[in-house]
Amino acid sequence: MLLAVALVHLGLGASGVGLAELAGVLTGDADPRVEAVLWGARLPRTLAGLVTGIALGVAGTLIQGVTRNPLAAPDTLGINAGAYLAVVAVAFTGVDLGLLTGGGVAFAGGLAAMVVVSLLTAGGVLTPGRVLLAGATVGLAGMAIAEFLQIVDENSTRGLYFWGQGSLLQTGLDRPVVLGVLVLCVLPLAQLLSRPIDLISLGDETAQSLGVRVGRTRFTALVLAVVLSAAAVTVAGPVAFVGLIAAVAVRLLGVGGHAARLPLAGAFGAVLVLAADAAAQLVLPPSAGYGELPVGVVTALLGGPVFVLLARRIITGDAEVGAAVATSRPLGRRGYAAALAVGVAALVAAVVVGLRIGDVDVSWSQIAAVVTGGGDQLSQDMLGYRLPRILIAVVAGACLAVAGAAVQAVVRNPLAEPGLLGVTQGSAVGAVFMILVVPTAPAAALPLAAALGAVLSLGLVVALARRGSGLDPTRVVLVGLGCAYTATALVHLMVVGAQMNLSAALTWLSGSTYARDLSVLGWLVAPVVVAVLLVVAARPVDMLALGDDLPRAFGLPLGRTRLLVLGGAAVLAAGTAATVGTVGFVGLVAPHLARRIVGSATARLVPMTAVLGAVLVVTADGLGRALLAPLEIPVGVVTALVGAPYLVWLLRRSATA
Repeated sequence: MLLAVALVHLGLGASGVGLAELAGVLTGDADPRVEAVLWGARLPRTLAGLVTGIALGVAGTLIQGVTRNPLAAPDTLGINAGAYLAVVAVAFTGVDLGLLTGGGVAFAGGLAAMVVVSLLTAGGVLTPGRVLLAGATVGLAGMAIAEFLQIVDENSTRGLYFWGQGSLLQTGLDRPVVLGVLVLCVLPLAQLLSRPIDLISLGDETAQSLGVRVGRTRFTALVLAVVLSAAAVTVAGPVAFVGLIAAVAVRLLGVGGHAARLPLAGAFGAVLVLAADAAAQLVLPPSAGYGELPVGVVTALLGGPVFVLLARRIITGDAEVGAAVATSRPLGRRGYAAALAVGVAALVAAVVVGLRIGDVDVSWSQIAAVVTGGGDQLSQDMLGYRLPRILIAVVAGACLAVAGAAVQAVVRNPLAEPGLLGVTQGSAVGAVFMILVVPTAPAAALPLAAALGAVLSLGLVVALARRGSGLDPTRVVLVGLGCAYTATALVHLMVVGAQMNLSAALTWLSGSTYARDLSVLGWLVAPVVVAVLLVVAARPVDMLALGDDLPRAFGLPLGRTRLLVLGGAAVLAAGTAATVGTVGFVGLVAPHLARRIVGSATARLVPMTAVLGAVLVVTADGLGRALLAPLEIPVGVVTALVGAPYLVWLLRRSATA
């Protein structure tokens, strides 16, 4: 298979040179143009696929072997994201470290990510669900910071976006050859660990009784996996899910010991990478004028469903009943009114400051003059431009926060958030699909398509995560992550395939209030109505936190109530996605803070959550406009920079509780 796929891959490219012409190089009959194509483009790309696939396949098998976790892989544990962030950070500084030193930087970043995941899961019961959530958190944080650095200095990091999606494009043979030699040197070392890893699969105590130094073996295997992952990232960027799929495929073939699994996983990983890149070139041929489709997008389309199927079967170690959210002692009426008043005051302050800051500063006296009907023309223009986008940020932030509260109420998990459950990405698929299929559709069709995509995505997540009569909170998040990966890859596929404006599409996907006016507020009417209905129907929503048996005993139609609340959350998330794009973490941070302030009663939680969500998005919008003015940072990037560390803290706090 590997030989056949490699030959097919060599024959593909934008130049139109096929295998027959390339074969002439072996006989000496080829013209100089064909030789240049072979040595300058085809062979480097194929070698890059071989090195990347072998490295990731072996790394995934090592990680799964020592962790006994079928979902563990370099990308799901955040190792690839850490390596990618380190490379982007070095590019941001403008320092050229050379090939091997650059690979060392990627290794340091991947190792740091693995250490952070270990710290997040230290203490308490080490369940597969906790490890994967920690890895997803580190991955999201790393990618958010990398995206921020790319926006800050576009010149220094130019070209890293496609590489960040996983691309086999090469400038010559140096990189794949040098790092290929490194991978070949690591493979025998990994093979030496095959017997100890086989014994670790029987359990740590059993392995120790048979003379295996479990701690040392696990550490060595993970370090080798990081070395291999760093080599793959240095060659082709963070290619998604190759390590996961290769390790799972070899295991499903019935291969028993790691002495055979490791080389077979490497070969299967190489087949997967080369086949995915070949498929990308066949479906969207560069010679026809299409843009380059990164191979990582194709592997994500394949790996996302595999991740979901594995997540459905994994035993997360979490109880299927009981609330998993943190609460505080309920406040009295005066205390609640005071807390809400402070929140509203903070929102007003954020709005006023947001009116003042930006690429052109407007003084307080000028703001007061404009409000009273005076002021110079420049101040009037600035406030006329900023006020609509700030009002949109207020409503969108409130709706996103309430959507997070609704999802958390159903799945009883404080980590549940529309972005982590694939709802936001599903709405993006619906919106982009509508733009492609019906480009002349009225503006009102965009939020409807986004809402449909969000509802279908959330329904799919819940249906896939359900086992028996209950919803495991961690399994819901894991299935949602798999669906989110797949939906994001679909969006990138549609953007490249339709030759859309990539810059505009990426800005929308990052979440932005840029150039929004009051006309789009109409798209948020339905979400606001849903948020009000959640307050009106507070009692049934409160009963969802009591598990399954007690609400049924009180006559609550549990299934219907859950579907209605989840559907409302989908409408809330879809409306905001259609208005400001995909803004993450607001539905995670705001409900969690509100719950700690006013308790978990829905009638009080929803208003407080809405206020905090509005404060968060308005503040993020102001910071995005002011930090690097006149360059704007998308509001979704700012909320990710705030929300990802908060999620890290939340995971660490739950681990030590």
